[in-house]
Amino acid sequence: MAKSKFGNMDPVSTQKTSKHFKRWRQEKIWNRQGKDYSFCVPNSPPDLEFLHHNRSKPSMTWIGHSTFLLQLAGVNIVTDPVWAGKMAFQRRLTPPGVPLESMPPVDLVLVSHSHYDHLHMASLRRLGGSKTILVPAGLGAKLKAKGFPRVHELHWWESYHFRGLKLTFVPSQHWTRRNPWDMNASHWGGWVIQPEHGLDHEPGEGTLGGVRSHPPRPDEAGGPGGLKEGAAAEKGASAADAGPFDPFHPDAERPRAGLYPTVYFAGDSGYFRGFADIGRKFRIDVAMLPIGAYDPEEFMGPQHTTPEQALQAFLDTRARLFVPMHYGAFKLADDTPQEALERLENARRQAGLEAGRLVLLPHGETWRMNG
Repeated sequence: MAKSKFGNMDPVSTQKTSKHFKRWRQEKIWNRQGKDYSFCVPNSPPDLEFLHHNRSKPSMTWIGHSTFLLQLAGVNIVTDPVWAGKMAFQRRLTPPGVPLESMPPVDLVLVSHSHYDHLHMASLRRLGGSKTILVPAGLGAKLKAKGFPRVHELHWWESYHFRGLKLTFVPSQHWTRRNPWDMNASHWGGWVIQPEHGLDHEPGEGTLGGVRSHPPRPDEAGGPGGLKEGAAAEKGASAADAGPFDPFHPDAERPRAGLYPTVYFAGDSGYFRGFADIGRKFRIDVAMLPIGAYDPEEFMGPQHTTPEQALQAFLDTRARLFVPMHYGAFKLADDTPQEALERLENARRQAGLEAGRLVLLPHGETWRMNG
């Protein structure tokens, strides 16, 4: 086996032996007893007319898992393209929020890492549009060999400028492998997408450069991540907690993220100190963070956040709004979508976080981020 080329910020072990997998398989029978797998994330009919003609309003549409269509500054962006009907011999739990053949032309694709549930070559190939593809260091040659000409590799903290946007590749805690010989042969991470307006650089169609620090968000309310403390937090939480928990209520209000929001797409990660580093470097409006595939925690812990850890990561980034992802599309571990959402809601209440700061999207719904 080839020696690993890339690693994490901290010396954590994410590699699993055959003994680990055997133990997990033996425990699966017991872990699944009493678990309710009947709940599915709902699908909302996509607004295809809007998606195909929108070139001015910021929007976010959840396709499923870690795949989103982002429309920012007139650029159509797809994250971690996966429209596969199966993953690891398991059928997809719900259909993609927007059928692949109904997608608008794609200008930019952001890949967090090479795992199959984050990079499906057939899906990537079938996406229409010019498709400039940004990938972690070490992955570019593989995509070029597959026939994709517009591929650019980035290392952590490097940035790329594209049609009015600055995209920075930031750390995560994970690993990669697509075959027995390429363990950690490419890197992994997330992406911060910023509007170029007001940033200290020369705008351009496609230029690479080192990242520059964005002024950190001031702690406007005095607490971590700008959260209200004490009586103010309790008042905000109690007002939001009225009534039963209904994560996908059809009349749920959507907050405003602004006309030019800064968006953080975390990709796949365990909980680590890098979330706080990212929060110090960027003023993030919307954080897209994973909440699924964490059970059993002793097995998945270093590489996947629990819902509670995802909420803490959100606080660490000091973002204004939190969009949960990486759940509800594929059965990759022993947790269920309903369990992940309930644990996240319990953690939110315990933290005194206003319910309106969590944006729980059904598959296919387009969140018009400027209202």
